[in-house]
Amino acid sequence: MGQLYSIGEVLIDFIPLQKGRPLKDVTSFERAPGGAPANVAAAVAKYGGSASMITKIGEDAFGDFICDQLSAVGVKTDKVLRTTDANTGLAFVSLRENGDRDFSFYRNPSADLLLTEDEVKDEWFTKNDILHFCSVDLVESPMKRAHLKAIKSIITKGGIVSFDPNVRLPLWKNPEACKNTILDFIPLSHIVKISDEELEFITDITDVEEAISTLFRGEVKAIIYTKGSKGAELYLKDKNFESKGFKVEVQDTTGAGDAFIGGILFKLLEKKATQVNLVELFEKNYQEFLAFANASGALTTTSKGAISSLPDRETIIQLING
Repeated sequence: MGQLYSIGEVLIDFIPLQKGRPLKDVTSFERAPGGAPANVAAAVAKYGGSASMITKIGEDAFGDFICDQLSAVGVKTDKVLRTTDANTGLAFVSLRENGDRDFSFYRNPSADLLLTEDEVKDEWFTKNDILHFCSVDLVESPMKRAHLKAIKSIITKGGIVSFDPNVRLPLWKNPEACKNTILDFIPLSHIVKISDEELEFITDITDVEEAISTLFRGEVKAIIYTKGSKGAELYLKDKNFESKGFKVEVQDTTGAGDAFIGGILFKLLEKKATQVNLVELFEKNYQEFLAFANASGALTTTSKGAISSLPDRETIIQLING
């Protein structure tokens, strides 16, 4: 089995102990390791795959906590570099009654944005590996150039690139900068995971089928369109497949999308996916892949936090089998 490499932000999520209050009225929080790429790495590791995080964190107590928590779920941290030039990033979250979230980020910059392209090594990657990234760390920074280096390196080796835009507009100077950057990186990716809340923003098209068709550019071979509790759809260039979600008692939706794409990437690693056989594997195994991913995402919403609420593989299989 190959390895997942997640590149990008890893930070501390401060989750409110009170639900249904705006952030300004929350009086107490609990800390949890977070950051979408880190959540995906943790998901793959917890499901039984090999996962490594590529990032930079501060030489501070929060950085120590993150490394401990990633290691505890099996994520390799030898490519997590430390710096005294900036602190580990923080995100304060408020939860609405339905479990949805609002974010307030503290990073100007945070340590993750200081990872340089020279610190990403070509020899890390093989044709059996997958590189996953999101848009949060694609703001103008050394880390954006580090992403480009990693993407070029793994594509050259024959490995797979996965991109979840994971739109977080408060981190950008304006919505257009976010949208244009996402559109620049989509053609560099073999797999694009996009939510029903993001599709129209990214494409400026209201019709789902038409919007998704515009995303098949460059390297793109598969688009996974997620619809929350309603399940997800897998689009290939000439066909698409639907799947249903699972009903659970929702406490906190933080990390649900990360658990979902982590489930997909774990299954691809398990089937020894490469650029050459990616489409064939999706066609043959779409029911298994989507069921596992939907169950992964659903179970993650049943408790607070992202990494701390990730289910194990046995629990996922139990939900799938009823």
